[in-house]
Amino acid sequence: MGLALGAVLVSTMLLCTQATAAAPEEAGEGPGAPVTTPGHGERACPVLYFDLGETLVHTAEDGSTTYLPGASSYLRTLRARHIRVGLITNVPASWGTTDAERAARLRREVDATWRGPAAFAWADFGDRIRTPRTEAERKPSPVLWQRAKDDSAGCRVVYQAETAQEVAVASSLGYVAYQIGLPQRPAFLPAGLVELLGRRFA
Repeated sequence: MGLALGAVLVSTMLLCTQATAAAPEEAGEGPGAPVTTPGHGERACPVLYFDLGETLVHTAEDGSTTYLPGASSYLRTLRARHIRVGLITNVPASWGTTDAERAARLRREVDATWRGPAAFAWADFGDRIRTPRTEAERKPSPVLWQRAKDDSAGCRVVYQAETAQEVAVASSLGYVAYQIGLPQRPAFLPAGLVELLGRRFA
C-alpha cells in the first residue's frame, strides 16, 4: 500500500487502538440476531461506523447543518471503494420504536436544517443506523456499539468520532477506533487503510 499508508497504519495502531482479529463465533451472537448483508456492489468487510454530529456534520449557531470539511469527499471515496458505512448516534428514544423509525426521524430533522450544496448521503448508510431504544442505551453506554458489531456478520468494525471517550469505548469492544480532528493526522482514517483492515481481518 506504499510507505505513506504504512506510516499511517503504524500511527493509527499506536495512537488509536491495537486491533484484534474478530472471532468467527462473534457473528450474529444469540439466536435470531440481525445480520446486515451487503448491498449491490458493497464489500462484505469491513464495516465503518461514524458518530454523526461534529464527526460528519456540523450544526452552526443559527441551527443550520452542513458537512464538516472533508466529510462529503471522504464518503464519496468510501462509496467508490464499495466500503459499507453506518452511523452510531444518540437521538431521543421517543423518536420511534425501531432503529428504522428513529433513523427516519433523524433524517427529517437533519434535512430540515440542511444548508449544504449537496444533500447528506443517507443512502450510503442503508439500514446501518444504530440509535438508542432507551435513554439508558445512549452513548457512552456500550450498547449501541455492541449492537452494531453483532449486526456486522463477523466483519472487522471500524469507528470514527471526534471525542476521545467514544473512541475509547469502541476500542474496548474490539473496534479499530479513530479520533478525528487531532492535529498532524489525517482528518479521517484513510480509505485505503480501512480497505486493508477489511482484507486482513475479515
